[in-house]
Parts: sequence; structure tokens; C-alpha cells
Amino acid sequence: MAAAAAAAAAVGGPQPPQAEMPAPGLALDKAATAAHLKAALSRPDNRAGAEELQALLERVLSAERPLAAAADGEEAAAAGGGGGPGAAEEEALEWCKCLLAGGGGYDEFCAAVRAYDPAALCGLVWTANFVAYRCRTCGISPCMSLCAECFHQGDHTGHDFNMFRSQAGGACDCGDSNVMRESGFCKRHQIKSSSNIPCVPKDLLMMSEFVLPRFIFCLIQYLREGYNEPAADVPSEKDLNKVLQLLEPQISFLEDLTKMGGAMRSVLTQVLTNQQSYKDLTSGLGENAYARKSHEKYLIALKSSGLTYPEDKLVYGIQEPSAGTSTLAVQGFAGATGTLGQLDSSDEEDQDGSQGLGKRKRVKLSSNTKDQSIMDVLKHKSFLEELLFWTVKYEFPQKMVTFLLNMLPDQEYKVAFTKTFVQHYAFIMKTLKKSHESDTMSNRIVHISVQLFSNEELARQVTEECQLLDIMVTVLLYMMESCLIKSELQDEENSLHVVVNCGEALLKNNTYWPLVSDFINILSHQSVAKRFLEDHGLLVTWMNFVSFFQGMNLNKRELNEHVEFESQTYYAAFAAELEACAQPMWGLLSHCKVRETQEYTRNVVRYCLEALQDWFDAINFVDEPAPNQVTFHLPLHRYYAMFLSKAVKCQELDLDSVLPDQEMLMKLMIHPLQIQASLAEIHSNMWVRNGLQIKGQAMTYVQSHFCNSMIDPDIYLLQVCASRLDPDYFISSVFERFKVVDLLTMASQHQNTVLDAEHERSMLEGALTFLVILLSLRLHLGMSDDEILRAEMVAQLCMNDRTHSSLLDLIPENPNPKSGIIPGSYSFESVLSAVADFKAPVFEPGGSMQQGMYTPKAEVWDHEFDPVMVILRTVYRRDVQSAMDRYTAFLKQSGKFPGNPWPPYKKRTPLHPSYKGLMRLLHCKTLHIVLFTLLYKILMDHQNLSEHVLCMVLYLIELGLENSAEEESDEEASVGGPERCHDSWFPGSNLVSNMRHFINYVRVRVPETAPEVKRDSPASTSSDSLGSLQNSGTAQVFSLVAERRKKFQEIINRSSSEANQVVRPKTSNKWSAPGSAPQLTTAILEIKESILSLLIKLHHKLSGKQNSYYPPWLDDIEILIQPEIPKYSHGDGITAVERILLKAALQSRMNKRIIEEICRKVTPPVPPKKITAAEKKTLDKEERRQKARERQQKLLAEFASRQKSFMETAMDVDSPESDIPMEITTAEPQVSEAVYDCVICGQSGPSSEDRPTGLVVLLQASSVLGQCRDNIEPKKLPITEEEQIYPWDTCAAVHDVRLSLLQRYFKDSSCLLAVSIGWEGGVYVQTCGHTLHIDCHKSYMESLRNDQVLQGFSVDKGEFTCPLCRQFANSVLPCYPGSNVENNLWQRPSNKSIQDLIKEVEELQGRPGAFPVSISSETNLSKEMESVMKDIKNTTQKKYRDYSKTPGSPDNDFLFMYSVARTNLELELIHRGGNLCSGGASTAGKRSCLNQLFHVLALHMRLYSIDSEYNPWRKLTQLLEEMNSQLGNEEQQSEVPILYHDVTSLLLIQILMMPQPLRKDHFTCIVKVLFTLLYTQGLVALSVKCSEEDRSAWKHTGALKKNTCDAEKSYEVLLSFVIRELSKGKLYHEEGTQECATISPVAWSPESTEKYLQDFCLPFLRITSLLQHHLFGEDLPSCQEEEEFSVLSSCLGLLPTFYQTEHPFISASCLDWPVPAFDIISQWCFEINSFTERHAEQGKALLIQESRWKLPHLLQLPENYNTIFQYYHRKTCSVCTKVPKDPAVCLVCGTFVCLKGLCCKQQSYCECVLHSQNCGAGTGIFLLINASVIIIIRGHRFCLWGSVYLDAHGEEDRDLRRGKPLYICKERYKVLEQQWISHTFDHINKRWGPHYNGL
Repeated sequence: MAAAAAAAAAVGGPQPPQAEMPAPGLALDKAATAAHLKAALSRPDNRAGAEELQALLERVLSAERPLAAAADGEEAAAAGGGGGPGAAEEEALEWCKCLLAGGGGYDEFCAAVRAYDPAALCGLVWTANFVAYRCRTCGISPCMSLCAECFHQGDHTGHDFNMFRSQAGGACDCGDSNVMRESGFCKRHQIKSSSNIPCVPKDLLMMSEFVLPRFIFCLIQYLREGYNEPAADVPSEKDLNKVLQLLEPQISFLEDLTKMGGAMRSVLTQVLTNQQSYKDLTSGLGENAYARKSHEKYLIALKSSGLTYPEDKLVYGIQEPSAGTSTLAVQGFAGATGTLGQLDSSDEEDQDGSQGLGKRKRVKLSSNTKDQSIMDVLKHKSFLEELLFWTVKYEFPQKMVTFLLNMLPDQEYKVAFTKTFVQHYAFIMKTLKKSHESDTMSNRIVHISVQLFSNEELARQVTEECQLLDIMVTVLLYMMESCLIKSELQDEENSLHVVVNCGEALLKNNTYWPLVSDFINILSHQSVAKRFLEDHGLLVTWMNFVSFFQGMNLNKRELNEHVEFESQTYYAAFAAELEACAQPMWGLLSHCKVRETQEYTRNVVRYCLEALQDWFDAINFVDEPAPNQVTFHLPLHRYYAMFLSKAVKCQELDLDSVLPDQEMLMKLMIHPLQIQASLAEIHSNMWVRNGLQIKGQAMTYVQSHFCNSMIDPDIYLLQVCASRLDPDYFISSVFERFKVVDLLTMASQHQNTVLDAEHERSMLEGALTFLVILLSLRLHLGMSDDEILRAEMVAQLCMNDRTHSSLLDLIPENPNPKSGIIPGSYSFESVLSAVADFKAPVFEPGGSMQQGMYTPKAEVWDHEFDPVMVILRTVYRRDVQSAMDRYTAFLKQSGKFPGNPWPPYKKRTPLHPSYKGLMRLLHCKTLHIVLFTLLYKILMDHQNLSEHVLCMVLYLIELGLENSAEEESDEEASVGGPERCHDSWFPGSNLVSNMRHFINYVRVRVPETAPEVKRDSPASTSSDSLGSLQNSGTAQVFSLVAERRKKFQEIINRSSSEANQVVRPKTSNKWSAPGSAPQLTTAILEIKESILSLLIKLHHKLSGKQNSYYPPWLDDIEILIQPEIPKYSHGDGITAVERILLKAALQSRMNKRIIEEICRKVTPPVPPKKITAAEKKTLDKEERRQKARERQQKLLAEFASRQKSFMETAMDVDSPESDIPMEITTAEPQVSEAVYDCVICGQSGPSSEDRPTGLVVLLQASSVLGQCRDNIEPKKLPITEEEQIYPWDTCAAVHDVRLSLLQRYFKDSSCLLAVSIGWEGGVYVQTCGHTLHIDCHKSYMESLRNDQVLQGFSVDKGEFTCPLCRQFANSVLPCYPGSNVENNLWQRPSNKSIQDLIKEVEELQGRPGAFPVSISSETNLSKEMESVMKDIKNTTQKKYRDYSKTPGSPDNDFLFMYSVARTNLELELIHRGGNLCSGGASTAGKRSCLNQLFHVLALHMRLYSIDSEYNPWRKLTQLLEEMNSQLGNEEQQSEVPILYHDVTSLLLIQILMMPQPLRKDHFTCIVKVLFTLLYTQGLVALSVKCSEEDRSAWKHTGALKKNTCDAEKSYEVLLSFVIRELSKGKLYHEEGTQECATISPVAWSPESTEKYLQDFCLPFLRITSLLQHHLFGEDLPSCQEEEEFSVLSSCLGLLPTFYQTEHPFISASCLDWPVPAFDIISQWCFEINSFTERHAEQGKALLIQESRWKLPHLLQLPENYNTIFQYYHRKTCSVCTKVPKDPAVCLVCGTFVCLKGLCCKQQSYCECVLHSQNCGAGTGIFLLINASVIIIIRGHRFCLWGSVYLDAHGEEDRDLRRGKPLYICKERYKVLEQQWISHTFDHINKRWGPHYNGL
């Protein structure tokens, strides 16, 4: 305590009296003091005790030692040498703990308090990245979340839940019935336990009530002390963090207190909210100078935050600021937007300057908009309030946030804290805006606010008591005001409108989202939303806020050069509109569902219209939009539209009562229409100079997350306008906006002043498509929610098959969470099962894995495919094509239509009565004139018209017929005739009657060069004819624009005062063509057609036959009665025309008659245009071209399919049948040299010394063999601490143990010949079977080296892909010159005796270099062989090559080489399933390179000749005389006894030591000799395994038979002999009792003995047969498993040919002893005995060889992924003992590793890479726990393999984003295992990348 005293003295505070200073170090004293004080306080009169305690606390908890000193350690002297920084703080904490416990132990105290915890709520607080759960079935609030423990203890089976990684942090809601249903509570929180918890005894927490206020005050003083206002520009984040680090223990202490449960929390709540104690302690009025200073710092901090202290007198609570009612100056807002404040670019808060904004200046609104009391006043009355203030000041340190949230289960605290939070809301926003770490800070803010505002009761209370809504809206408004700029829309100079600048950090970084998300959160509560919708002032403010986004991010079309800098701000703009405008709108809409809420809608609509009117005024908008501008952001329009839609759909409001006047409607429609036209322009590439981002905007506008807040409301608003405005005006506006008016002329040539010719066609298509969408879409016009969902789903499925999750993502859900159509909800699933079939995930042979997909049912294609909806919802144009292709395929497949169909016409749901006016568009003359003109132009083959145009024209006609007015009476129509027709075009407005109206002459304006001008001359000569024409008034010019002007005039003239200023002479210039162009003249065309006649002629034209149309009702009158005929529902243009004519005939008898008349007149197929010869030629040419094109397509398709099938066969690892024929392994009768094709130069020829050919091979190190175990069940992946996997029983471990055991007792060089290595890190060689010249390969590698393209492989390491089949490879294996497969000369069996052969073998082995090629002469071939040998060695790591005790000894290389052969044989055996029963030239046959590999190995083996004394061959075939010589010198390590040798290794050594090519009889001889050894080993092992009684029994029976004739071939005799010989040594003696227990007590019957011996010998026979197959090309016979032994032994020539198979087969009959059996056996046993003299235990262990390995497997995975995830994602790493960020687990051995973890890095290798080298010799298979995917590491490359866990819909969930339950997919796991075993990762997986050792 001296430290504190000294510090106090230093500061000049009152020095505590020394007398009562307890000794600092003694905890005992502390405890005594605490106990004494507690006793004093417990007395009724406790004043003295209280004072004493206060004095002690004053001293202990003095914050007067400057923090800086502790931080820097410089002023340690001032601190009185108090043990360095932090010592005093620790001391203080110790005191506190002691005092709280009142003298007892602190831990006991904690436990005591916990006992009184009424834990009804969980309230566990977590931070970012924590794994939590959300259950939509149980949640009331959409933000509900549960910790894993509560989730797993509750019952959520069958619920719609998911796991998620928390982004901002959160808290567990278990037990809170405001947020979730009680049925979902877990077992711990189900009981409302408050009833049965006893009362807290008073004295337990008494000390806490005294101590804690001082403690918290001390903390606040530290915070005040540590905070220094950041200098003007440099933020002092470092300092803040330093202070926080020092305070860590204090805050942690508080946090621990909160975890003690409810009793302690309520004490803390009392302390934190008590205003009196706060006033007493912090007023700064005391005599303590330090406290005064601290208070001043607090005031400075307040001031610098731009906040005023309500009264600057230092007295508290004298006057309360009047609880201001919502004092938002309504007039003030209007004024603010009207008069823009002065332009001001020096904004004090703008640290980043305006450089980002270029020339555009920021605008500041005059500040009468802000409610001063909300924005600037802050006043603290309790510890809680000041704590929160500092929490904000310090930018929400995580510890503080956790402490404040941990307190929330206390109800009283929750309310107080929420109010405090709201009080600081404006301050939080200001801090957030300035913050440099706004992301982290946003997360922390939301972490808090989501806990407070998700609770409806709380939100309502705060709304009522603290004006929450006012505060939020004002704060949002204020926030956006800081980044406004002048709008350039429409009238750049005089515009008074301001918009947000999307380039500002505030929008670009989404800094506003915490505030907006809080706002959306509280609007989801009905009670709060109602307050909002009733408060007119708030609505005005909100519309004002929304108008800041109206027209933001304006695009101006670049007309000259490409824009230099493509700004990417558009995404910020879309996000802002969606989050800040649309989502609050959806929130409000969700509360306007019933009639009673009509008033709310009226309010919103009213203020929305006012805001729109203000906007039109501000941008000076009259009637024409400014050209070449578009903004996609019209939130005001969309608010208006969506509230209208809701009003009609749910509230039964009369639409007209909420619509404005005609003039306003005309204005409203302009901007949405402008957007639709601009979409067409963007797709026509007219905006290409604006860069890619404009396409991005067009796509985002219709994209699934935005469409229902953007394009849908726009189209709906246009539909509303169209239903109320004059149809002619509307239609002409559309064509004018789309700039295609000039195109709509009968003349064959025209001039378009506003559009280039190349864009005309696509713009016309755009205009017609838009009209079709406008007239057919019913999303807001009467469809029910389920119908909408169904239509959306069908549209998405028609484009492509979809996975469940992509469907959820693509279907625009109502963004408001409470709307009921939630993804995954009942309706979604039921609609999905109604329209789609599930396709389970399948595998393709190439190895690419499919997900589970949904595909449309046939009847959906048949009846529900809706091209209009598809066009509306496609982001990419290609999706429309894809939908049509799929539709075509369906029709072909189901036989409904063979050709290329047109989009089908789909019946619509009926219109809601309010929108009936929309159909007038279809019945207006303007549209009919347009349709007529287009039909005529198409018929006349004018340019720029496409099939698409015709399709849309017919669609519109059909829509008109479907939606015609009531049947018109035929008579009346015929009477009116010509008199009524004052207009040359059409008599009325009904399409049905206008269809049959004949139009005779049309006057058009054409360029003088047009053909029509000449043709007109004869008519003009006879003036009367022309005169009569004019008199009858039939030929009239029709100008769409003029019409539109006229209508507009009429509307405007109603308010005539404005008329004069409105009419702008804009039309004139449109019609005066620019001077350069030819003058326009007027021509009159003779037409004489009606729509009906044009349709019939079209039919002829489309079908290419004259008179092709025959009215169907003439044959079958029924047709007119039942109009729905399936034959017409699918088809092409011809079908469409027939369908329309049928409908027209149905609608009126007149039409029917006229159609019949037209058909009677024989009409020439092409209208009046005479076809000249030249034109005919061009037509023929066209046709020929078309045919040629089709042929070419066909050829290409065929070629492609061939290529595909070739690629499949070449790439497919498992189906070599159809492979390129290869002559490497096929035996041929005559002696011929093998011929190889080089795949690079294409020449074929033999491989020669000078120009060797090689096989393309991939060498890889493999440890697959080492993973074999001896039990069939694969090991399970450990998922609890108890389960562990130990690698003792793997093949690799067993072999390692054996080798090291041998090396302990025997001579090293001999040991290295007795075993094989390569179980781990063995080199596996595989080939694709293609050959190339080695010199060609070298030049190929050169070219790859110079190729700069990024390949997936490293050329420097010798990697390449096969030039023919692209399979990955890294070396070339030279083919040995000479005959194909060994020719007959070698094959012919010789009749030499076995003794002669043995001699020959020995002689041949003794001759070094007996090769046709002498090694000394360095030929190309031998060089290549050496280099490939180097490659093979370098493939694996040194530790897998060097096993000898003397490094680098030649024995090592020798061992390595024959082990390579062994590895490849063993692996091939595994690929065949572990046995040879299937026989045949296996799948590996064609691709095998063992023959070539053997030559290379043999060549190198012969460089090392074995010393002939040591050659095991002699021990096998000769009796040695000097048997006792070895016993003499015990010092020298002896040779390995022959019975300890591994027979398969001996075989390979013998064969590779022979000169190649090998003779067949030599091979058989070697096998026979080795079989005798093997069989003896089997007998020895058997004798060791069985019990003492068995042994003596055998010894006896065998001895009886010893003298029979074939004693050498009877296992009983041999066994008894072996036992007798070995009994001489000590082998059996050690046997004590404990051994007997381990051996199975099975009695050995003759059958079981025979089986044991066969099983013992089989592995050797299998390898030998494989070897024979590769060396001599003999096929392997297939057989049953039980006869495998006999078949293989006869195939190897071990069985005498005359052997009969009647009686049971006996393995001993294969024996053929080269020397008397008993002699040689006793010689072998002697070696063993001499060894066991000394080492009986080891001697025995070495004899029992486990030869029956099962196939290797990956670990077995659990069914449900969650079991893996829950265990591993929190597991600590065994190396660094931290919980890894990316945990992974090895699927081969179960090791847990840190992916990319720097913590476990060793010499620049990260842990996964390191493990892949140790466990798999460079191949690693890891399951990434947090992502559920599997990653493969192969050498220096890695790839993501995919996932073996799929959800219920057969989909992967990479990174666990969706968090749905995942289940193992066994097929996928099998494929993974297969690829691992067959070493085909490199071939099958395509996406490899280098990992740079960083995984």
C-alpha cells in the first residue's frame, strides 16, 4: 500500500494515516480486516463501520496514480517502487475480492452466491465467429439465437433451424419468452425456477453493496484519466488500447461478477443505476483535488464530443430539460429542402477532404432541421450512463460490451440500459462516423442493439418513454446530411434537389447499417410501427430522408469516347436503397395487412405524393425527361407503388381515392418508363462507352435480391398509370421513349434522327417486350402469394435445374422477415414438390460431382412455362435462351412438337377489378396502327425486323383477343360503314372489329430515293383519281408524336393557365431531316389489307406454301364450341397464327366470314411486290447458304461428340477398353521388334540405342500400402476425447519394427536384403500408355518452359501433361530396345533338370554386366535410364530411402530399387481388390509400365553385384558344410538367418540380378526354390503359434509317416521335423504360462492347418503371378476365391501337370526340393537355434510374420456432420494448445492439424503440408472442419476436392454458410477413397494450384 500512499502524496492529495496501514503482502491480514469490517457493518448501528470501510476503499481504490506512469513505467519512482506497473491494481483487486467475501475464501463466496441464481434465462454472451443456432420454428423475433448447449439440450427435431457463425456477436435467448416460444427452451431453462430458490441472506451480499460503487467509480476515473482528445488529425487509437489493456483485469473482474448469477446481478444493477451514489461520488465538488481534476476531464470530453452539458454550472439535477415532445419542425423541413444552404466544402468533420468527390461540392443544409435536444444534449445521472458514454468514447471495447450485455438477464437493468442506450444514440452515430474501425465498431453496436430492440415489449416502452422513433429518424437524417451533393438530374443548373453522394465512405463502406438495421428491427414490432405510421411529423421527416436517395448515382450516357474511370459506386447505391429505404418500407407494409389499417396507407401515400411533388419542382420537371440520363433509384416512386398495391390487395381501399390527378400520373410514369427504355438501350449496347458498370447496374436492378424492391414496383406503377391515363397517349409515349417512332412507317425506308440503324431492331424488340410484360404481368394485379411463389419458382426452374439453396436465393422473398413467406417455410416446400422433381446427386465418370437438383415436372412445361416471367427475371440474356432450349427439348422428347417452337402463350390470372383499365391499352387505335404497320413490314420483308418482333406482335394481338370487351353486335358494326369512319385508319377502338377493317391507302413520308416515289407516278397523272382519294379521306399520315402532343395538350389545357409555358416546340426538329440527308417527300401507298388478311398471308409466308391456311371449323364445327385445343398450345409461328385466327373467328361471326372469304380468293404467296430475277437469285442464295450452314452445324456437332467421346475414353481411368491400341504388352508369335508411336512427332518405329522412345509416366511417392491394417473394419474418426487412433497395427509400422529389430542383431548389409521398404513413401509409377521420343520430349519441355501461361503444374520440377491425352506426368520411362514381349525362343520349356537350372541361375547372377548393351559405352539409352533412376529416387524423401546404419551405402540403393518393384506390384494387387480371382489382363494391363520399369531397375541392380558368399541363392540350394563356424565368433554380427528373410524380396532380388530378358524356365526355377523356403517359414510360424500339446502330438504323428515315399511332400512329416529340429534350441522354452493365453485355443485340425499354410503362401503366389504376367505377357486365369491357391500354383508351374484335382488339394504337393528336404531344413533351423540361444523372445517374434493385410481404407466417418463439427471446432491443437482458426483433420490417420496456422509452422512448412509429407509421403487428405470440404495436398500442389457431406437436398454446404444438418454421402466417400488408393487425384481433379507450403 506504500505505493498508493506515495502516489497520493505526490499528487498532493490527503495522505492516508500510516497507523491503520495493514502490511501489504499478508492475505491473512486482508481476510481479518474484511471479517472485522463485515461484523461492524452487520450491527444495527453501522455508521462507524461504514466510515471505516469508506476510508479503506478511498485508500485502496484511489485512481490517483497517473495511468501514464503505469503505462510507460517511467514514473516508477513516483509510484514509490510499487512493484512495477500493474502491481497496485492487482493489490486493489485482491482487496476487493477479500472484502466482498467478507473474510472468507473468494471461491467459496462465488459458489455461495451462485446457489441463489434463479437461472430462468441463459443470456450467454458471445463475440464474433462464435457458432450459434437459429430455429425459425421456435423464434418469435427473426433475430432469435441459441448457444450450442441450449440448442442441443432443447428438442428441435423436424424444425427449420440452422447453425451460423455469428458476425457481430450475440447472446443466447433461451428462456426469454418475448423472443422465442417456450416449447423451444432447453431443459435447464424450462422451469420457471424463481419460486423455489430461497431468499438471498442479507449479509451475503452486504459487503458488495458497499464496495462495488467505489470500484466502479474507480474504473470510471481511470477511463476519464486515460482519455485524451485525439489531436486534430492523428487519432490516438494506440493510447486508447493501452489504457484498455491496463484495465483488462478490472473489467474482467466485473465480468466474473456478472457470471455469478441473478443475486449478484441485482446488486450490480442497484449500484449502476443508483443516482444518489453517483452524485455523491462524481460531482467533483469535494475537497479532493484529484476528484475535481477528474471531473474537469469528463466535462472536456463531453464538450469535445460536440455535446453540451445541459447547464454549465457544476450542479446536478436542478432543472430537468422539458421532456420535449416530438418537436420536429415540420415547416423547417420544407424550408430546408427549398432553400439550399450555402455551399460549403470545408466541413469540419470531413477529415478525408473532398478529393474523392472531384469537382462536386458537398452541400450543407441550413441546420434548422435538427432537433437540438436529440442531437447535442447529453446528461449523465448514474454510473451506467457514464460507463456507456466511455464505452462509446473508447469505440466499444469488446470486454466492456460483454460486461454490459452479461447484465441483461436482470430485467430492471435491461430497461435502464435500453433507455441509456437510446439516450446516447446520437452520440454513438457521431462516434461511428468518425471511427477508423467502423466495421468492428458497427458489429459491436449491433451486438448490443439487437439484444435490446428485438424484444417487442421493451421496444414499445422505450418508444413511448424516450421517443425512440424520433431519435432514430433524426439521427439517420443527420447522418445522411453530412454527405449530400447537388442533384444533376433533369435541370443541372437550377436543380434544387440534393442527393447522397455514393462515393463517400459513409455509403461505400455501409457505415450506416447498424442504425438502419436497428430501425428495421424496431419497425418489425407492430406496436412501434403503428406509432410511426400515425405520427405525421415522423412520416414527413422520413419521406425527406428517402428523398435524399431519389435520383442518386445518376448515369449520363457517354456519346463520344469511353469513360476513363469506371466508378464502382453503383453497388453502394443499390445497397443503400435496399437497406435504408426498401427494408424499412417492407417492415411498415407488413403491418398494413387488414382493413383497419387503411388510415396508415392514406398517410404514407399522402406524404409520399407531397415529397414527389416537391421533387418534381426541385428538379424543374415539366414533361420531357432529359435525354441520355438514367438513375435506377426512385425510392419515392416505389414507396408510393408498394403502398398502393397493399391498399388494393389487403385493405380493400378504392384505388382512385389514393391516386393523384392525370397530370401527376403523367409525371409519375416518366422516370420508371425511362428506366425500362434505358434497360433496352443498355442491352442494345448503346451505353457501351460507360463501361461494364452500367451493365452491372442493369443486372442488379433485376437481380433476385433487388427485383421486388426495384423493377417490380416500377412496372406496377407503370401499370397503374397505364390503367388511368389515355391509352393512345401511353402507347405513343412508350414508342417515343424507346426511340423507335420513326421506324413505325409503312415505307420501306425511313430516317431515324434519334437512333442508329444497328440499334433499331433491338430497341423495337425492347419496346414490344416491355408492352407484353406490362400487359401480362399480374404480380401486383390480383395474384395470391402462393400463385406468385409458384410463378417465380417455375420461371427459375425453367431457366436451369436448380439446387434447393439456389432456388431459395433466387426467389425474391418478401424481404420483411415477419411476412410469412419465408424461405423454407411450409408453402415453399409444398409448391416446390408440386412443380419440380428431385434429381439425386449422381456421379459422372470424369469425377465431377453433381449436387441434388430440382427439375420442372413435365406438366409444368406443358401448362405453366411462362416466357414473360422468365424474361422479367433473367439477369443474363442467355438464360432466356436456355429456358427456350429446355422447352424445345421437352417438346421433342415428349413428341408434342418436332421443330423450333415459339414461346408459348400462357393464360393469365384474372385482373383485379381496380386495374381493368389496363386492358384499354390493347384496344386503342395507336396500338392497332402499330401492329398493322409491323405486320405489313414483316410481310414485305423490310429490314430490321426479326422473328422476335413478329412473335411479340402476335402475342399482343392474342392478348387483345383474350381481353376484348363484351361481344360487339355484328349488325351495328356493319351499318356504320364508311360514314362513321372519319379517320382513315380504324373505325373504333375494339381490336376484334378493327382486325377485319380494310385499309386501302396510306400516305407516308419517304426519302426521295425510296422506291415508293417512282411507283406512285401513274396515279398522279389522272388527277381525278387522286382527288377522289383525298376527298374520301382514306389516306392519312399518322404521326405518333403529334398524337401524343395533342393528348398531352388536352390534359394540360384543363389547367389552362399553365398551357402557354408548357408547350415547347420540340416536335418540329424531329421532322425536318438534317440537310445532308435526302429530302423527305410524301408518297401514297396502296395497301388494301386488313389485319386478318395480313395474318393469313403471313401463314402462307411462314409455311412457304400457297393457300396453306384452311379454316379448321369448315371441317370440324366442334372447334368453335370447345376452344381449348391442345394441338395449338405448343408450336411455332404457324401455330400461333392459326390460334389467333381461330380466336378471332370465335369472337365474332363477321370475322369468321371474312376469314373464309379471304381464303377463297387465291392469294399469291407474296404481296404485290413483284419478285425480280435478281431478287429470286438472292433468295435462292439465302436458302443455299442456310442449308450449307445447317450441314456445317451438323458436321461440327458430330465432330464435337466424337472428340468428347475420345476425351472421355482417354481421360477415364477405369475404362481403357476403347483406348488407343497400344502394342506394348501384347504378345506376338513372330519375333518382331516392338513399334512405338511418338505422340509429338507422330512417327512410329522401334526404340533404339541412339533414339530411345519412352513412356509418359507419373512418379509419385505413396504411403497407401503402409495404411493396410490386419482387421477388416476400418478405423473410425475419433469424435470424443476417449477415442484415439494409434498407428501400431498398420502395415508400415509393423515392417518398420521388423527392420529395426533385425538391424539390432544382424549385419546391416544382410538386413537390407532380408526385407522390402516402400510401405511408406514407396515410389509408384503409372502411365497413360502414350509414348514419345525422348528428344521430342526434351524440346516439348523447353517450349513449356518458355510458355508464359500460368499452368497448374511446375515445369521446373519436370512436370508436364501428356501431349495427347493431357494426363498429368512428370517423367519419361525409356523403353528397352529389343523384341516386343519375350519371344518364343525364351518361352519354350526346356527339359533340363532343376539342378541344372539352379546352376545356370547362379552362373548368370555371377556375371556382372552381361547385357547386350555394355554399360561402359555411354549411349543415349543408358543416359536416359540413369536420369529416370534419379527421378525415381528424388520422387520420395530421403528418410524413405535411407534405412542403413551407414548412410549412403550401396546396399541402400539396392534395397530401394527392388522395393520400387515390390511397391508397384503390391499396389497393383490392391487395385485388383487384393486378390487375383478376377484374372484377365486387368484394367491396369494396358496402362502398365512394369515391364519397362523392370528393365531400368535390373540395369541398375546389376551395377551392385552381391558378394557370392552372401548370395542367399546358395543358402537355398546347397548344403553348407561348415555349420559351426558361425557360432565361434559371437562378436561379429552374423547374417540374417534365411528363415527370417522376406521371400517376396528374395524373389525380386533374384530376378533383378539376372540378365534381362529373363528365360521362363529360369524364372520358374527361382520360384520353385523360393516356395520351399516359404513353405518352411509357414510351418515354423505355425509351430510357434500352436500350443505345447499340439506340438507334441504333431511331432508324434509326423514321425510315423517319415519313411513313406513322398514324405518330403507331406506337411505333417515336415512339420514334425521342424518341431523336432527347433526343439533343440531355446525357441519353445520361454513359453511360460502367460504366452498360452494370447494364442487362440483353437485345436488345429488338418483342414485348419492346410488353410493356414495356404493363406501364408498366397501373398507370395499373387505377387509372383503378377510378375510373370508382366514379364512374359501371360494372361492370369480367373477363379473362385477358394481355389485361388491351386490355380495360381499351377499357373506358376509349381504343380506337376499330371496332378489330379479329385481329392482335396494339399499345398505341400507343390513342393519341389532342390536338395533333400530334411537336410536343408535342419540347416535352416540351426541358424535360428543359434540365434535363439541368446535372444529367444526376439527370435520368436521375427518368425511370426503377419502376411494377411486387408485392403487400405480411409477412416470411417460418422453419419451426421454435426458430431464432427461439435468435437473439432473447439478442440485445441496439440502443438500450440490454441483453438485453431482453421482446424482440419487428416482422413487417413485422424491427426488434428491447424490449416494455414502460423503457430505450428516448422522451417517454413505449415502444419498440413508437413503432415501430408509425414503421413502420406506428400499426399494429404484433409477435412476442413469449418468448411465441411475436403482438400487434397499432392506434393507442391493442392486442390479443393469437394464435400462428402450433403444436406437433405443433396447439396454441399461449403463454409457451412447455410448451416443446415449435413449427412454423409457414402458414394462420394467411396469415390474419394478409390482415388486415393488408385493414385488418380492428379488425373481426375482439374483445379490445382500451388500452396507454397502455406497450408
